[in-house]
Amino acid sequence: MNEQIKSIITCDLDGKVETFSDGAASLFGYTQDEVIGKMRVSDFSDGQVVLGHVVGWLAEAVKNGVWEGNSVFLNKDGSELPCHIKITPTKGKDGEHIGYCGVTTLLKEKTAEQVRPKIGLMTKIFTWVVIMRLPFLSATIMPILVGAAVAKYMGFTVDWYWLGVTLLGGSLLHIGTNTSNDYFDYLSGTDNLNYNYSNKGLNGGSRGIQMGLISPKGVRNLSMIIFVLSVLVGIPLIQKAGMPILWLGLIGFLSGLFYTAPPFMFSSRKGLGELLIGLNFGPLMVTGSTLVQTGLLLPEAFLAGIPLGLLIAAVVYINEFPDHDSDKATGKNTLIVVFGPEKARAGYVALVSGAFLSIVFLVLNGTFPSLILISLLASYFGVTSIQTLYKYYNSRLLEPANWGTIIMHSLTGLLLFMGLWLGGITAV
Repeated sequence: MNEQIKSIITCDLDGKVETFSDGAASLFGYTQDEVIGKMRVSDFSDGQVVLGHVVGWLAEAVKNGVWEGNSVFLNKDGSELPCHIKITPTKGKDGEHIGYCGVTTLLKEKTAEQVRPKIGLMTKIFTWVVIMRLPFLSATIMPILVGAAVAKYMGFTVDWYWLGVTLLGGSLLHIGTNTSNDYFDYLSGTDNLNYNYSNKGLNGGSRGIQMGLISPKGVRNLSMIIFVLSVLVGIPLIQKAGMPILWLGLIGFLSGLFYTAPPFMFSSRKGLGELLIGLNFGPLMVTGSTLVQTGLLLPEAFLAGIPLGLLIAAVVYINEFPDHDSDKATGKNTLIVVFGPEKARAGYVALVSGAFLSIVFLVLNGTFPSLILISLLASYFGVTSIQTLYKYYNSRLLEPANWGTIIMHSLTGLLLFMGLWLGGITAV
């Protein structure tokens, strides 16, 4: 081997390390036992370099057969290594793309600053999108919109300003929950042990701490700031809708904070976590949104939140399948851990079926107009996700079902909103 070549690492399509040469051990400071089957190649790079550049490098390697360039890597002790790297795609027996090979050489005459990839403004913005998991705010937006549509259906005029304030307050509570969960999952070791996390943030937390995008203390402080901001936004909502909105907000705050935080750690309580997610992002949030618009606690709003609650529980539920091993190792007893991945598949079917059956029931009992049955169109994604889950529940190929469940929830919420809005009565 050329003495200049310090490292040869191969990985699968998710970046999971499969081989780790002696040169790699010498360069990065890890043993093979510490890396193979336990780390990903992204662990050797700064998080912003991963977000801003690595995806493009891999795509170019696939397109052209190779990518070469300089970058900064991280030693086990945290020191920076200026290196040259050559990335090539690896192939299976039938010529299919199965992963990547990286050959890395230490640039002894270069400094880290000289080879550090430039981090652009969009990458810096995207860093905060990742840390706060902003793409998943649809879990908050949909029930709040449906709550406003319930008010419209019941004959009330929707105040768009107060709808905006409600969306802001709910989103802040959601972001505070996301960041606090990351912090306490870090403390418990759950996310650190998670080798099967999604590169797209579907499961395993935001990975902001693990990627070095933010420190544990930074996540904790961010969570506190976001929760304080949610309180400030909540004050005018209380003035508008009265004390019931305070109690709903308090339930959301406490159940969100203690979802992973001790002493309660609801997510570890054999289904209690999934139940609270469904209640908070379903009936309670829809009820709160309608309350802001009408000043009334309407049973119709609670009922309208049931399908969305079941579907957001399904989102959380299916995202827990890849987390099974790390959750089990740290005592996080989700329903997937309780039943085991294979048997737990039936629970997903129950959640999805229950959601769409509840919509039919709400029409048959006269609670809402038949127009909301358009939301049954979203069940297509439920059918395809169930098929994928039953076939790939223990594989990276489950990911389309994870995305399908998110799309199903959002589309159902949007169609429910439209059905209620357009089917509204004309008088209170």
